[in-house]
Amino acid sequence: MASTRKGRDFIARHGETVFNIARRMQGDHPHTPLTRAGFAQADAMGAALRELLGPKPKLTLWASSAGRALQTLAVIAEHLELDWHQARTDDRLVEIGMGRWSGRYYADLEQEVGSFLDTEHGLYTRAPEGGEWYDAIAARVSGWLADTDEDPGDRLVIMHGMSSRILRGVMTGRDVLPQFDAAVAPDLPQGSIVRIEGGVETVVHLGTGRGAAPA
Repeated sequence: MASTRKGRDFIARHGETVFNIARRMQGDHPHTPLTRAGFAQADAMGAALRELLGPKPKLTLWASSAGRALQTLAVIAEHLELDWHQARTDDRLVEIGMGRWSGRYYADLEQEVGSFLDTEHGLYTRAPEGGEWYDAIAARVSGWLADTDEDPGDRLVIMHGMSSRILRGVMTGRDVLPQFDAAVAPDLPQGSIVRIEGGVETVVHLGTGRGAAPA
């Protein structure tokens, strides 16, 4: 989508959570706390951004309204000497909704329905009974982009595995994958940060967390 923004966007994936380590389907659960590894990943993200941007950078803070994104942002904000309370949240940045699969253990779900992940692309297959598809994510993150296009300067956005891939795909103008009905950026592990400037994406910190399935 066309954008008039002049600043850089740093898009980050939150740290590991208790659902991730237990191998449960997380989706749009509102609050699944970070593990010690998740806090360590957030700590590394904050240190990387501090080295890149310095203390007290002029940075608009955004996060998904999910607790795990806000926890991750709290650690990063401390590194940057920024006020976490000034962060903005938006429900349009939350993770993919998994409908009836939400909260299920992966092992139980695999026994019931078989594989629920497209392993080539690292994306969930369509969940039944209220599951969200990728075109719906593209619509909501595109709406968020349009509504925040006048944000001044640089900004940091803390999100999730699947929804951040769609946002990044939209922002970098990637082709729509017809089997998913959305533009999809490459998968990155938890705790990763990319910079998007002028529609071009650069990985500025590669996290040490899990890849595709845990969201």
